[in-house]
Amino acid sequence: MYSDYLTRILNARVYDVAQESPLEYAPNLSARLHNQLLLKREDMQSVFSFKLRGAYNKMAQLPPDLLAQGVIAASAGNHAQGVALGASRLGTRAIIVMPVTTPQVKVDAVNARGGEVVLHGETYDDAYAYARQLESEKGMTFIHPFDDPDVIAGQGTIGMEILRQYQKPIHAIFVAIGGGGLIAGVAAYVKRLRPEIKVIGVEPVDADAMHQSLKAGYRVRLPQVGLFADGVAVRSVGKETFRLCQQYIDDIILVGTDDTCAAIKDVFEDTRSIVEPAGALAIAGAKAYVEREQIEGQTLVAIACGANMNFDRLRFVAERAELGERREAIFAVTIPETPGSLRKFGECIGKRNLTEFNYRIADEKEAHIFVGMQIQNRADAAKMVETFQANGFKTIDLTDDELTKLHLRHMVGGRSPLAHNELIYRFEFPERPGALLKFVSSMSRNWNISLFHYRNNGSDYGRIVVGMQVPPEEMEEWQAFLNSLDYRYWDENQNPAYKLFLA
Repeated sequence: MYSDYLTRILNARVYDVAQESPLEYAPNLSARLHNQLLLKREDMQSVFSFKLRGAYNKMAQLPPDLLAQGVIAASAGNHAQGVALGASRLGTRAIIVMPVTTPQVKVDAVNARGGEVVLHGETYDDAYAYARQLESEKGMTFIHPFDDPDVIAGQGTIGMEILRQYQKPIHAIFVAIGGGGLIAGVAAYVKRLRPEIKVIGVEPVDADAMHQSLKAGYRVRLPQVGLFADGVAVRSVGKETFRLCQQYIDDIILVGTDDTCAAIKDVFEDTRSIVEPAGALAIAGAKAYVEREQIEGQTLVAIACGANMNFDRLRFVAERAELGERREAIFAVTIPETPGSLRKFGECIGKRNLTEFNYRIADEKEAHIFVGMQIQNRADAAKMVETFQANGFKTIDLTDDELTKLHLRHMVGGRSPLAHNELIYRFEFPERPGALLKFVSSMSRNWNISLFHYRNNGSDYGRIVVGMQVPPEEMEEWQAFLNSLDYRYWDENQNPAYKLFLA
């Protein structure tokens, strides 16, 4: 199949709508990583994403009679804009089915590029099913976002450009994975001409369908996926993309939200451009790979695959980037409620810059301090824990605790003597009108909310933490309620930060 895809990629029609994107040296990142890092700037395409390559190539390869009947797609993001623009250039009709939860800015972007938006269902799966129904009813051609040979070949032109633009040795190319179309196309081309180059996929830890599928040996369907890197939030990878990845890719790196946010900041500092979370995955993966393999003096390529970022989301990215770069640590420190304890605590900190400081008396004997401070690296944080403990202060490092990062650091209050039978849970749900009302109205009237924290992060999903007073004999009903919501949730009842500051 090498030659099949090589031929497809060499004959792909993408340059009617796509540009040959630059392969740019990232000086700051390269210096920090002690390797040469090159960014393939697909964020600079007219739709701010690589997706128009595959979509246009698929449409351009259609027989004239099929093309004249129009095309249809299901998407809430970059693929939708690529199909709309491509269809407009080819002079055909394009219907894009999008979930009703799609932000208006994305709907407007598709309309502006000539697409006819049909809003249907609350999830991508709902939109996909309806698009397939319309395909049959209207005799239109469905343009799959990733699992199609012509789409894969269109994305593979990125690999062709990389090898043409940089003909010296390359150690590895890092590619974000959603459904797998981009990495399948890049790998099929690169491995045919330069098999010594590693092709490494990058996925979020909470949306790793390809990683799990390769490990299992068959396509795994995830029950839920994280929503932060929405451009790769795919529950199941493609049949053809999975086959190609089984054959050609060398490794998959998993990265967290903080690492992705740090990579967004890294790209901004080198280019003054802002990529979306999915667009920063490859950069985050390259950084993690260098740390894991301890390599130096190599040339690495990372595909910055998209830049459709909501501006309001930048607040969340900025907060988490410092944690992703290991420049901030968060601690819970318990000190004796005695004269001089706070001064001794301050002496432990020394001249470090504080990012946060909250003090709460616990009882007559001790007090709890929630403190954030700038650090040099993770070893520096561990040294700080040792310093506190050497001075008799019980300390917990909360830097990697999601409840702390998302909620506790923004909350006030402390313990309540009225919160009997309290359960503490975190939830993540699609951000849309009525989402909170759905949550509250579906609860039993016998339950009382004892704690609630929601903070709008300017994104397409919401995050809340809830304290609920549920009688022990109603725990089965509580579990049924959790299952009925279809939201991601986490039990935080044993979380040490909750026990210190809120329990």
